[in-house]
Amino acid sequence: MTGGETTYASAGVSLATAEAVVDRLRAAVESTRTPAMVGGFGGFAGVFALDERRLLAASTDGVGTKLILQRRAGRLREAGVDLAAHCMNDVLTTGAEPLFMLDYVAANRIELADVADMVEGLAATCRAAGCVMLGGETAELPGIYREQELDFAGTCVGLVERSRFIDGLRCADGDAVVGLASDGIHANGFTLVRSIIGDGDFDADLILPPTRLYLDEVRALRERADVRALAHITGGGIPGNLARVFPAGLGAVIDPAAWEWPEVFRWIASHGVPLEELRRVFNLGIGYCAVIPAADVRAGDLVIGRVQAGVEGVVFA
Repeated sequence: MTGGETTYASAGVSLATAEAVVDRLRAAVESTRTPAMVGGFGGFAGVFALDERRLLAASTDGVGTKLILQRRAGRLREAGVDLAAHCMNDVLTTGAEPLFMLDYVAANRIELADVADMVEGLAATCRAAGCVMLGGETAELPGIYREQELDFAGTCVGLVERSRFIDGLRCADGDAVVGLASDGIHANGFTLVRSIIGDGDFDADLILPPTRLYLDEVRALRERADVRALAHITGGGIPGNLARVFPAGLGAVIDPAAWEWPEVFRWIASHGVPLEELRRVFNLGIGYCAVIPAADVRAGDLVIGRVQAGVEGVVFA
């Protein structure tokens, strides 16, 4: 902590180091490319051409250190909701419908009740989405994890027709950026949150609401609007995620006055986290973004910004 400010780096996570590692990962991934690989490295989901008509979209992720607080609060079932929703939301950015999931649980010592809670939460979300759980893996690894440590990760695979594929390439100057509300912190930034909470008590209802699944909202939006890009707002916030969907020469101007922060982000800010850090770590109340033509905006849409030629990445008005 420096000068009274709380940051991700002071909590032990370096975003700069993570970004540097990505360059090496990109080279490794690209070395495996075949004609069936669609697009480049760095999307929310990887895309594979199943045949001339259909594409598979896949994403792997984990719940992360939110698990520590969920375990303390007796809310491990919600970790399953987090995992399913997070992976499905990533796959959904391509326009794909989720087909199936696989999960992976690892710990120093497996507690069967903990595993059952998490998998039941995962299954409930899969059922709601019409997504099949094909299976997974449970590993007891005392040589890797310390006592009481627990990890939970998963993979989701979806399917989309090429004619319905969303890749952001049709975004145009003047398009509207529509924000879909988050239900709170979701599953990113919890290393920083835990540095604030420490070993003390905390309000689980404020801190731990599970990740919101945007499947129904995106389906409804696509029924009435030309959805040109979708962004899942996770670690990196709006700047780090919305910028990923635009082709070269386009960026977004976001109006931060277009929505109010949920209470949990005001609570985090009150502990000395500066605005710039809040914007690059948390969703701040916008868990998903859709880019649509301005003419497709309807009453009730939360327009938080616009696409603009010549803007690099995302800037705040």
